[in-house]
Amino acid sequence: MKSLDEQLKIIKRGVVDIVTEEDLIKKLKRDRPLTIKLGIDPTAADIHLGHTVPLNKLRQFQDLGHKVVLIIGDYTAMIGDPSGKSSERPQLTREKILENVTTYSEQAYRILDKNRLDVVYNGTWFDKLSFAGTLKLVSKFTLAQMLEHDTFDKRFKSGAPLGLNEMLYPVMQGYDSVMINADIEIGGTDQRFNVITGRFLQRESGMEPQVGMFTPILPGLDGKNKMSKSLGNYIGLNDKPEDMFGKVMSIPDGIMINYYELLTDVDMAEIHSMEEAVKNGANPRDFKKKLAFEITKKYRGEQEAKYGREYFEKAFGADKKIPYEANVFKWNFEKDEITIGELLKAVNAAASNSDARRMVEQGGLTINEIKTDDFKRVIKKSELPFTFKAGKKIFGTFQK
Repeated sequence: MKSLDEQLKIIKRGVVDIVTEEDLIKKLKRDRPLTIKLGIDPTAADIHLGHTVPLNKLRQFQDLGHKVVLIIGDYTAMIGDPSGKSSERPQLTREKILENVTTYSEQAYRILDKNRLDVVYNGTWFDKLSFAGTLKLVSKFTLAQMLEHDTFDKRFKSGAPLGLNEMLYPVMQGYDSVMINADIEIGGTDQRFNVITGRFLQRESGMEPQVGMFTPILPGLDGKNKMSKSLGNYIGLNDKPEDMFGKVMSIPDGIMINYYELLTDVDMAEIHSMEEAVKNGANPRDFKKKLAFEITKKYRGEQEAKYGREYFEKAFGADKKIPYEANVFKWNFEKDEITIGELLKAVNAAASNSDARRMVEQGGLTINEIKTDDFKRVIKKSELPFTFKAGKKIFGTFQK
């Protein structure tokens, strides 16, 4: 096992807060494998790069010889984490949740060593918890404590609906930590209240409280909002290598170093060197191309990364020869005429009509290699086939 200083250097990379670092050092000094926890709610089947940030941190702990426990929230997912949500989330059936687990796990194993991983479902203990046990558990909390949760407080003060089931969510996540006797819990900064709840419940149960380690929220392709499938600003682990490579190349220069630190294994000294080079006038495109290759290689393999790079260079190199035929879209609309907004949303180039309008007005859409700046234009089925390019990375041909 590595020395204390070596372990701290590795596990503090990309971590913005530790509660508390003193507790962390105390645990690491015991020179024994610690139990590291991450809970996931499989509310969707696919993983995007935002989800990989805490998963990468788990892998670092695995490589350091610690015990990693991935808790599948088959019970908590039926509520859905309310953190940052302005309204109650739609409740999923347990059957749908378990269906999502299969695809989610397959993608997670691209990052984690399956042979050094304990996978536990929190239904294992919540199935057995009686109503009397539930009352005993929730009696440890007051309403005032729950309203320390920013989301709960905002919704309560605004008069927005706030379900009792939602207020149970952090209690359930905290109880997970009690049941596996977690030493450390990994979570994004939006998980702070939930992780602190785990510390509280462990202390109430006569246990040593876990350490909370918080990773930043990864910005999406727009460089502003949290990476999210609903916002259309995400890079999925199941994206084709050419799409993954191209999407990374499209991120704003300002978040490139952030992506390097959180999503790659490139040494921090090299990352700082690149950062200084860009500040001194170097072209960030060269470093971004290396970033796109590293990320694609990490999640899709080296051969796929090479293909993604070649594809990008062919499509966006000096000759600008775009391989429209590589991406074929069928006219699956139930009408013979569509708007520009409907077209761009269908190919995942825009999340809303306002996004689509902005792209068109900024000159980001070409149809049959002619720039289209009229957002009110109607596209007719009789125009098929036609080629299009939307923004910097999405292109193809529409056919019957």
